[in-house]
Amino acid sequence: MKNTLLEIKNLKITYNSKDNTVEAVKGISFNVNKGETLGIIGESGSGKSSIAMAITSLLDNKAKISGEIIYNGIDITKLSEKEKNKYRWNKIAIVFQNRLEVLNPVLTIKEQIEETLKEHTNFSKEKIKNKIQSLLNMVGLDEIWINRYPHELSGGMRQKVLIAMAIACDPELLILDEPTCALDPISRNQIINLLKNIQSKNKFSMIIISHEISTIIKITSNIEVLYKGYILEEGLTKEVIKNPMHPYTRGLINSSPEVNPYHDLWGIPSNIKNKKNNGCVFYERCNQSIDKCFNNIPILEYVSLERKVACNRGGIVTVLEAKNINKNYKLKNKLIKACKNCNIDLKSGEIIALIGQSGSGKTTLANIISGYLKQDSGIVLFEGNKINKYEAIRQKKGIQMVFQDPFSSINENFTVENAIKEPLDILKIEKEEKRKDSVIKVLKNVQLPTDNEFINKKIYTLSGGQRQRIAIARSLIMEPKVLIADEISSMLDPSTKANILRLLKELQNKNGFSMIYITHDLTIARKIANRIFIMNDGEIIENGISTDIFNNPKCNFTKTLLKEGLFETI
Repeated sequence: MKNTLLEIKNLKITYNSKDNTVEAVKGISFNVNKGETLGIIGESGSGKSSIAMAITSLLDNKAKISGEIIYNGIDITKLSEKEKNKYRWNKIAIVFQNRLEVLNPVLTIKEQIEETLKEHTNFSKEKIKNKIQSLLNMVGLDEIWINRYPHELSGGMRQKVLIAMAIACDPELLILDEPTCALDPISRNQIINLLKNIQSKNKFSMIIISHEISTIIKITSNIEVLYKGYILEEGLTKEVIKNPMHPYTRGLINSSPEVNPYHDLWGIPSNIKNKKNNGCVFYERCNQSIDKCFNNIPILEYVSLERKVACNRGGIVTVLEAKNINKNYKLKNKLIKACKNCNIDLKSGEIIALIGQSGSGKTTLANIISGYLKQDSGIVLFEGNKINKYEAIRQKKGIQMVFQDPFSSINENFTVENAIKEPLDILKIEKEEKRKDSVIKVLKNVQLPTDNEFINKKIYTLSGGQRQRIAIARSLIMEPKVLIADEISSMLDPSTKANILRLLKELQNKNGFSMIYITHDLTIARKIANRIFIMNDGEIIENGISTDIFNNPKCNFTKTLLKEGLFETI
């Protein structure tokens, strides 16, 4: 295409040593258009820097490259070293990670920029002098620093010097590897604004490699999400950040404090399944993988306009849907409309909060979704199948519900062991000896003792916090894909409440189940939920991404609810 500056086609990078072979990049393809800024994100070791080094032909002899790197119609992988050198700095330049050793410690700033210009241009001494002054002005660095050494400059100043050196020969493509890493907020924003201004003036393209999501959001227009040498998602930056469609992308974004300022930070679990596989590279850490994922490597393909995802399930799946739910009650000849055409959906691995005043219909809707209560009309789908009566709660890997009152939801005369394994006993799941092993496992998960003395205690001897942990363990023993938590912390003291909520979020992150959290506590909803559903008088009146709802509510009732329900910062 005429607008394409750089084409990467089936690029593979392998590092060979005496001891082993490492495949750093495994057949990726993407384009960079003229004037575009492309972001590349991913965990450490995903292959980001290897791609940058390959594009600039800076990989050493231990690295083997296959595929095509086409710059303005020419495959630079097929050029001689002398020909490649004509492209470096003049056509393609790179700003390395801002470490002190990147700059030569025995040369002044002037000498380092001068060296770049002498190496790659035919400028006269006078023109080099003027160019250096022009570059320093362009990057906003005072000329008093021109004869200083790198160690005498701050991190932000050194980054400006590296940028000045990279743009010295007016490249058409600028690659920046972690341009804002380890900088203070003021310096970070200065560098971001500097890059945007210089690009606007010089009209070059950029590739930004960063693990700082905020930097990617502010600078880039398109994004590639990299994991272990594969691209797992590709699309418009704003759309990918707002609505990630691969579980890995969502995990990266949820780990960013800039994107989620109110949430506790939970990284992507290192390993959920402990199974080596030949299929999807993310299989061991994915909360929605199926048998197909074990052997099939997914292809990066379009799932919507300008969005590609490499997933055997087409991206993050919707695990639960409630459509047009209606429920009425008659009370002394009065018709109570508890649910009015309610629609709700829940994605795999997601937490949504259902918020509303007491009597708004939250618990009624939750009971219908879980199968405890029959709706008058509407349909509930679990993994695409219609829920009939108690089917979803009577199976492993189904739906489970933790109720509000830990004192009445479990028979207080049961022992701890009997209370937790009761669902297995009733449904005759597993052999008796294995059931006790399952009890011990979930007790460990909810951080309760596992000795015989404790598991033989009667429920009535336990505190409210312990009872609620038992209720959670009782649900987890069924290994649910969806957990519905109905006001589970409302009857607990603040310390116990905090511990229970942190435990529940930790278990959700570790086990990967989806969760509907029902509450009227707005601060808790903001802290744990990815999306918010607002319910009033039996209707869901507003829903959306948590930050959008709390920062920019549309409905007047929501505005009033947030105003009354959120404490002002002292």
